Amino acid sequence: MSGIRYVRGDATVPSGRGVKVIAHVCNDVGAWGKGFVLAVSRRWPEPEAAYRHRARADNDFGLGAAQFVQVEGDLWVANLVGQRGIRAGGKGAPVRYEAIDDALGLLADKAVELGASVHMPRIGCGLAGGSWSQVEPLVEARLVSRGRAVTVYDLG
Repeated sequence: MSGIRYVRGDATVPSGRGVKVIAHVCNDVGAWGKGFVLAVSRRWPEPEAAYRHRARADNDFGLGAAQFVQVEGDLWVANLVGQRGIRAGGKGAPVRYEAIDDALGLLADKAVELGASVHMPRIGCGLAGGSWSQVEPLVEARLVSRGRAVTVYDLG
C-alpha cells in the first residue's frame, strides 16, 4: 500500500497544518508558461521569478537541480528540474526520471530540515509526458521512506 495520500483538489491550496512544500517539475531551458506553473504563478510571483533568474544566471541549474522558494510564512514552492527541454515534435517525452529522482532527494533533505509535508500534482506526468507508475516509486523512496507526509492532488 502506498504511503502517499491522494485527494481531489488544487495542489496550490495544500491541506493540513504545519510547514508545507508544494513540489512541481520544470524544464532545464528556462521556459515557464504552461501547465501547473500557471497555477503557481497566479498565486505567487516569486517561484517564477526565482526560476527564471536562476535559469539565466546559474550554469549548475540543470537536470536534477532543485530550488526552494518561500512564498508564505509556512509555505514553500520547490522548482524541481526533471524535464529536458519542452515538448516539441516527435522526439519523445521530455521527462527525465533520473533527474526527478535526484531533485526529489534534494526535496527530501529540505522537507526534513523544515519538518514539512510535501504536496504536488502528479509531477512529471503532464507536459513532461511521464508516467505516474514510474514517478510514484521515486516519491515513495525519496520522501515517504524518510517520514515525509506526501499528498498528491488530482484536479476534479
